[in-house]
Amino acid sequence: MAPRLQLEKAAWRWAETVRPEEVSQEHIETAYRIWLEPCIRGVCRRNCKGNPNCLVGIGEHIWLGEIDENSFHNIDDPNCERRKKNSFVGLTNLGATCYVNTFLQVWFLNLELRQALYLCPSTCSDYVTRDGVREEKDYEPQTICEHLQYLFALLQNSNRRYIDPSGFVKALGLDTGQQQDAQEFSKLFMSLLEDTLSKQKNPDVRNIVQQQFCGEYAYVTVCNQCGRESKLLSKFYELELNIQGHKQLTDCISEFLKEEKLEGDNRYFCENCQSKQNATRKIRLLSLPCTLNLQLMRFVFDRQTGHKKKLNTYIGFSEILDMEPYVEHKGGSYVYELSAVLIHRGVSAYSGHYIAHVKDPQSGEWYKFNDEDIEKMEGKKLQLGIEEDLAEPSKSQTRKPKCGKGTHCSRNAYMLVYRLQTQEKPNTTIQVPAFLQELVDRDNSKFEEWCIEMADMRKQSVDKGKAKHEEVQELYQRLPAGAEPYEFVSLEWLQKWLDESTPTKPIDNHACLCSHDKLHPDKISIMKRISEYAADIFYSKYGGGPRLTVKALCKECVVERCRVLRLKNQLNEDYKTVNNLLKATVKGNDGFWVGKSSLRSWRQLALEQLDEQDGDADQSNGKVNGSSFSKDESKEERKEEEEELNFNEDILCPHGELCISENERRLVSKEAWSKLQQYFPKAPEFPSYKECCSQCKILEREGEENEALHKMIANEQKSSLPNLFQDKNRPCLSNWPEDTDVLYIVSQFFVEEWRKFVRKPARCSPVSSVGNSALLCPHGGLMFTFASMTKEDSKLIALIWPSEWQMIQKLFVVDHVIKITRIEVGDVNPSETQYISEPKLCPECREGLLCQQQRDLREYTQATIYVHKVVDNKKVMKDSAPELNVSSSETEEDKEETKPDGEKDPDFNQSNGGTKRQKISHQNYIAYQKQVIRRSMRHRKVRGEKALLVSANQTLKELKIQIMHAFSVAPFDQNLSIDGKILNDDCATLGTLGVIPESVILLKADEPIADYAAMDDVMQVCMPEEGFKGTGLLGH
Repeated sequence: MAPRLQLEKAAWRWAETVRPEEVSQEHIETAYRIWLEPCIRGVCRRNCKGNPNCLVGIGEHIWLGEIDENSFHNIDDPNCERRKKNSFVGLTNLGATCYVNTFLQVWFLNLELRQALYLCPSTCSDYVTRDGVREEKDYEPQTICEHLQYLFALLQNSNRRYIDPSGFVKALGLDTGQQQDAQEFSKLFMSLLEDTLSKQKNPDVRNIVQQQFCGEYAYVTVCNQCGRESKLLSKFYELELNIQGHKQLTDCISEFLKEEKLEGDNRYFCENCQSKQNATRKIRLLSLPCTLNLQLMRFVFDRQTGHKKKLNTYIGFSEILDMEPYVEHKGGSYVYELSAVLIHRGVSAYSGHYIAHVKDPQSGEWYKFNDEDIEKMEGKKLQLGIEEDLAEPSKSQTRKPKCGKGTHCSRNAYMLVYRLQTQEKPNTTIQVPAFLQELVDRDNSKFEEWCIEMADMRKQSVDKGKAKHEEVQELYQRLPAGAEPYEFVSLEWLQKWLDESTPTKPIDNHACLCSHDKLHPDKISIMKRISEYAADIFYSKYGGGPRLTVKALCKECVVERCRVLRLKNQLNEDYKTVNNLLKATVKGNDGFWVGKSSLRSWRQLALEQLDEQDGDADQSNGKVNGSSFSKDESKEERKEEEEELNFNEDILCPHGELCISENERRLVSKEAWSKLQQYFPKAPEFPSYKECCSQCKILEREGEENEALHKMIANEQKSSLPNLFQDKNRPCLSNWPEDTDVLYIVSQFFVEEWRKFVRKPARCSPVSSVGNSALLCPHGGLMFTFASMTKEDSKLIALIWPSEWQMIQKLFVVDHVIKITRIEVGDVNPSETQYISEPKLCPECREGLLCQQQRDLREYTQATIYVHKVVDNKKVMKDSAPELNVSSSETEEDKEETKPDGEKDPDFNQSNGGTKRQKISHQNYIAYQKQVIRRSMRHRKVRGEKALLVSANQTLKELKIQIMHAFSVAPFDQNLSIDGKILNDDCATLGTLGVIPESVILLKADEPIADYAAMDDVMQVCMPEEGFKGTGLLGH
């Protein structure tokens, strides 16, 4: 099939030889491509948008063959959520709670602990009747023991593949979005559980934690002088083993128990010798628990960075651990077998994922617990697998040591759990108590109901899919129209009809209509011609409209398009003809007025207009002069297009008549105008005898009179106030003139506006009033002190001599008189000079203004500050970089800039001859002040300096993170200061630290640490570590 553009040209090729008035039905059908050959499936690879008869590649291929039922729905098989036979139940990860899930699975597979917890009395009886669990009330565990009971019961007998531990996590008050220290969690929870169970009456329950996990060792100190032994007994629930510098677990245990010498300053005070003596100290294992927890200290504190880091070194361990060489009392049974390995996957201490490999005590098979997913190991062997194949953080790759039979090595294991070997087989009949089983059965019933509901939804989707399959197979064969009656439907709708993922909506053909409510010829590329039979079924089943039958072919649009195409071909010849006609002199009254600008660009205007009409004629009716716009243009673009002048509109006056300026137009002959009218039939027409706009003539005369009047007023005011206009011989408050005791004050804004009028009286309106109310508070008091008017507020006021003030009162309407009087006080020579203002200063409003200004500097969002990095601790001096010393401590007059001409004062009103005074407020005056303050704090960056966007309520720690990204300096290496003040409170906000917009903060970077491979850790610790503070593990 020919390309789309070739089809377009072929559909309109007849327009070259057919005039618009000769367009026939055959031409219309050719333009709408009614009789193009339809495409054949298998020959045409994709849909031809230029051919309305091509019904190939619109999505039909998925329906025409045999279809798998599963393709009719997107609902997973609910049985996939069902627990597999002889498998364990997983736990949902609530965000970052994988560390909790691993310990829950380890504790669940401790059969003695599970059995003891089942024996705990529970409040569940309130929810259970003789007939079972009450349906109207959900069971909510009240204590930690009850939560563990319920979780363990679900893990044992639930039909679900995984369960939700959110009740347990919520009861502990854990943050589900923050990953915590797994080892610390284990310690704290065991302590909490032991404390909770200690209140139970049943000794098997009360002592279970100690029986299972508690051992005892002694700190033994031996005096080298007298040989006296001092013992300090201590219980332990896990042994914390240092792994740095070791490769085997046994080496770690040996180091834990090795002898330490107490010498020098660290000597031991012997009570027997009554003096400090050299001594030795070591740990002796006195008794070991049934379950031996060995914590491998992978997460250590890094003194260089001030944060934790992970040691990714390999440690070897065996499945059988003989502890007899390490205990003090020999002869007992101290052989342990490995029962669990807890893994941390990841190179950072602040991120990663926790999983657990746990041995089933009943079957002896190993399982990998990874939140919801549980994988059974093959051959009853522990397989650490990909957990040890993670990339190293450093460049030096460490090879995995070779492991013999029954031994393993890991660089991610952080806890090893060993169980004491016994000849007795573990109890295989741990029964869930009846009250807990009732709750489990209830949850299983809910799960079964959910499965049935999902299966029904799947079946409904399949039934709908099959019905749609039959519908498509039947209708698609009847879609082609051929020579029978036909209709048009959009390609988009047909594609959605064939799209199984979305429900079919009613047919909407409105977007394809022209201005005559028929099918637009340019939209034929997105339409398809289908049989009337298929259209009847579509509209009866899905509704919509309007229906586009053979009567929807628009003759008007085809004729207009024909005219446009012919004009485009004729344009170049007509351009030469018009140019020749313009050279001839127009005689008599036969000519027409045309704008000179329009004449210069008429060919371009015509071409643009024809292109727009050609591409989007449905929008261009009534907009024949090139102001049409396409459907996809934005509102702003349309507005700009509408504001552009069409042909000959450049000689229209505001009243729609012929403009009075003859310099902007010229006469053209009747022949030239007729040629131009072919392209611009709606252009304004002005014969040579047409009179100019009468209203414009009147306004012109009035304007000339006003201009003369304004010039006269300006000259009079300039001659009356020459020094004020030229800014010469101005009084100064800081150097009071000797020849007067009184000075008057006006707003600087008034002076600037007045000077603009005097300079350009023809363009500006006269200034009729002095708006001194802008300088006063709502109570009528002055807002400035004498000192401030000599410094930061001097740019807001203008001082007036008494003689000038008399003239100002004659020339302008003055709303308020403001003056400063100098008086001599006292009999002492020389006497003290005082300056009194009228009206007097309003202290409350002045203080409020200053407070508001300071508050504005402390309450900001997305303001710019600058960070300058100091190299080699060199002090930044004002001489070398004065820009660095801009701060809030400088006076306003050092930083303020003159307001530009035309900047409006919100409180200054000059309308209505100054008779109407605008109401002002304290807030309005503050807004007026802000204009100057905001412009006065601009800062020019220098080398080694970067701009950052900050807000007043963000903390210094958050700013340090921004600085880290900008300068690649870690937060703990940053030393920040502003105006000599050290910034070191990471939790304080920038507003409280005195950081204001445009401030410059100096950054001095410490020497970088050797390893920045864990820079992502910095992001994790941008807030201070709080661990389990505020959780139930600490009694909150």
